[in-house]
Amino acid sequence: MKSRRIELVVIGASAGGVAALLALLAPLPAGYAMPLVIVLHLLPRHESQLAAVLTHHLGRPVREPRDKESVQPGAVYVASADYHLLIEADRSFSFSGDSPVSYSRPSIDVLMQSAADAYGPAVAGVLLTGANMDGAEGMAAIRAAGGLTLVQRPDEAEVDTMPRAAIARATPDHVLSLKGMRRLLLKLDGAATPETLR
Repeated sequence: MKSRRIELVVIGASAGGVAALLALLAPLPAGYAMPLVIVLHLLPRHESQLAAVLTHHLGRPVREPRDKESVQPGAVYVASADYHLLIEADRSFSFSGDSPVSYSRPSIDVLMQSAADAYGPAVAGVLLTGANMDGAEGMAAIRAAGGLTLVQRPDEAEVDTMPRAAIARATPDHVLSLKGMRRLLLKLDGAATPETLR
């Protein structure tokens, strides 16, 4: 099968996730061209300030996607509170009010599984600190589709439950510090393929 370059990065985090996201993403250059789609577990029925917080610290626009909007190069998206965020086969966003997955809505698994279906080997999944099992099945789906999987080192994570679950379930390509992940994300912005990054 012909190698395909990575075209999308999906990121999941829970407890301790804001600090991890800032450490991971703030040093990326303003011209970073890879689209980033983030699910951070949020309290339901509360308006999220995550996009505003990330915009302030990253120095680049971060926003919640609109239904049916196409994924755009260089954009940074965060899932809305109380809805699952999915990526459709035409690489547009959709929302679901289905039941929580691993007690979470938005669910990391739901985003990652849909991204694996839509992008196949052209998706990279990143899983950070968190207190439950959400993300393990999503990372397994990305790996099965031929995509690239990166998990934060459990000994560095504020809460190691989520990274450990993903390592046990998905056998990720890389278990890295946030600094190591950032270096790999920079490589993804070139002509990197899943094969060259393993």
